[in-house]
Amino acid sequence: CRYFRVVNYKPFQTIEEVTSIMLQKDNLLAKATISLIPDNALTTTKVVLRNTYLLLSLTLLFGAFIAGITVVSHAPPLHWLITVAGYLGLLFALTRLCNSAWGLLAVFVLTGFLGYTLGPILSLYLALPNGSQLVMTALAGTGVVFLALSSYALVSHKDFSFMGAFLMVGMLVTFLASIGAVLFNLPVLSLAVSAMVILLMSGMILWQTSEIIHGGETNYIMATVTLYTTIFNLFVNLLQILGVVSSDD
Repeated sequence: CRYFRVVNYKPFQTIEEVTSIMLQKDNLLAKATISLIPDNALTTTKVVLRNTYLLLSLTLLFGAFIAGITVVSHAPPLHWLITVAGYLGLLFALTRLCNSAWGLLAVFVLTGFLGYTLGPILSLYLALPNGSQLVMTALAGTGVVFLALSSYALVSHKDFSFMGAFLMVGMLVTFLASIGAVLFNLPVLSLAVSAMVILLMSGMILWQTSEIIHGGETNYIMATVTLYTTIFNLFVNLLQILGVVSSDD
């Protein structure tokens, strides 16, 4: 029988040699993983992200403008049934038009409608002795939360898609709890609902930003609407909590 001899075999002498080879393998693996991501996918993600934030900025300015008009004109608040029906109807129309040029018009109609509903709420709080301070504090808090969570999702590139089911169930529970708070006039439950909404909206910012980064959301109009309603709900519920805390003081 034949015997085979290993030529030029040299065992590892030090831990540093082993570590160096392992790092080289990890580097090659990382490069191979990155090369699997198509360039056009990265370009599409950047375009969706840029268009989303641009349209979000415009809709926030437009919504604030409409809210300011309703405050100055002392517009009456809409009945909550009209508000819910109007929002759901406009949202349904938007989902039908989001892939066409009419989707841009629909998103401004929807955000303008929400801006109108915000006006009477602002008027109510501005009538308080420290109303201006409450509104500005809620606005600053909303901005800090949105910017911090968005930046974290953008910088870390973590995938928060696992939060989708949890957020959906949480919003359903919160919606039912809010109906109970209105029907049975339970201030404590209403305050708890506001706290739940703030937590859910914070998670929604992470989830939606992650969806854009990882290609789960390719329609910037729908991404804009999601982030706009998230900021809207975050601001309103933070303002409500600040109002309750301020009245207790």
